[in-house]
Amino acid sequence: MFRRLLIANRGEVAVRVARAARALGISPLGVASRADLGASWLEALDGHVCIGEGAPGASYLRMEAIVQAALQSGCSAVHPGWGFLAENPRFAALCRQHGLTFVGPSAAVMRRMGLKRPAKAAMGAAGLTPIPGSPGLLADADGAAAVAAEVGYPVILKANAGGGGRGMRLCADEAALREAFPAASSEAAAAFGNGALYLERYLEGSRHVEVQLLADRFGTVLHLFERECSIQRHHQKLLEESPSPALTPAGRAALGAAAVRAAAALGYVGAGTIEFLLADGDSSGADGESSAGSAAGSGGGEPYFVEMNARLQVEHPVSELVTGIDVVQTQLRLAANQPLGLTQDEVRIAGHAIECRINAEDPADGFRPTPGRIDVFDFPDGLGPGTVRVDTHLAAGDEVSPHYDSLIAKVIAHGTTREEAIATLVRALGTARVQGVATTIPMHLAVLDSPEFQSAQYDTRAIPGWPQE
Repeated sequence: MFRRLLIANRGEVAVRVARAARALGISPLGVASRADLGASWLEALDGHVCIGEGAPGASYLRMEAIVQAALQSGCSAVHPGWGFLAENPRFAALCRQHGLTFVGPSAAVMRRMGLKRPAKAAMGAAGLTPIPGSPGLLADADGAAAVAAEVGYPVILKANAGGGGRGMRLCADEAALREAFPAASSEAAAAFGNGALYLERYLEGSRHVEVQLLADRFGTVLHLFERECSIQRHHQKLLEESPSPALTPAGRAALGAAAVRAAAALGYVGAGTIEFLLADGDSSGADGESSAGSAAGSGGGEPYFVEMNARLQVEHPVSELVTGIDVVQTQLRLAANQPLGLTQDEVRIAGHAIECRINAEDPADGFRPTPGRIDVFDFPDGLGPGTVRVDTHLAAGDEVSPHYDSLIAKVIAHGTTREEAIATLVRALGTARVQGVATTIPMHLAVLDSPEFQSAQYDTRAIPGWPQE
């Protein structure tokens, strides 16, 4: 096992990885921008190296500076967290080039999964069904219009190198498509340094479900079942739960097995997630092609492959709470060439877990970011009958920086039933006190109280219980 680990990230994920490292006897060290110096989350580390100014491009995206920080602090491994450099194959290769273990898959696998069209081709060859769309990248708006005429509207433009909703545009007809194409390409180029786009048919009324995977270097791949991530805003997830209420037990087993086969075919090692859209039953292409995939008959619609995230995901705690398996500790053990030591039959679901991402945003004002000083920060626990877990990096007196993501906490409730988990989460959020910045807690309470969410009759089209924008 490693003696020292450099966490190449900040905030909540740095605290989460540090906690897992300490549990394994590893000393966690980190990096920080000048804007983060003095932040309370640095106290979770055994030391840190300042790597630049506040803007990510001048600090947390500086690959060479981070590798130098690892070497000068005596670290033998680097954990990238999520965001920033977590899925950057150049960074993974640079770490390994300097004798550092990168906690994640190989640069080659990451490169293959990082660009969406090659990823879809690879997963299609592994038995998953991609969403109908362009066979390759689009040269221009004329090419996009020709593909859209074949697969049928509505369609969605996506950045080949993208994620997080950037470079993405939903188009209801050809006029909207032609107008959106240059804007989507420009946004993708600004966000990822790559303006290439592809197109998919937009599956209206679908559910977004993802499968958490773990794989060792000895050929064992298993899944920790699925997470439902359908409640989103502008393709950014707001709330996640496990297990998905959209799946039958047979569908759950089939979807997990399909994801495991695909990861094994790829030669994947580490923790990763394969994401699917479960179509609502009328989502075949305009040519009538069947959408049946490896998990047909899932009980929630036909599963289409969306993407593979070759990293730890923000929403991993819901999988941890229902399976009892620490995903981050397992990541570190896998990176140290240890076997999983588990079989699929030994992984079981116990109860139900729901996670709310609490952001420093004002949902009543178009989700306007509200950076600033937090005067009061209190999330009570021990509310029962379920349990509450709060993952955060903040305390009263801390600043929410305008430079970075606005996530301030993840509140996760676990209960023996979905109803108990909902009730526990409502009590936790209802008694939470955050003052100094506006938060998304009112929106989450509205979602949890909505008939659509409580009956599990929701999809990706709207935020249940909240006015549509």
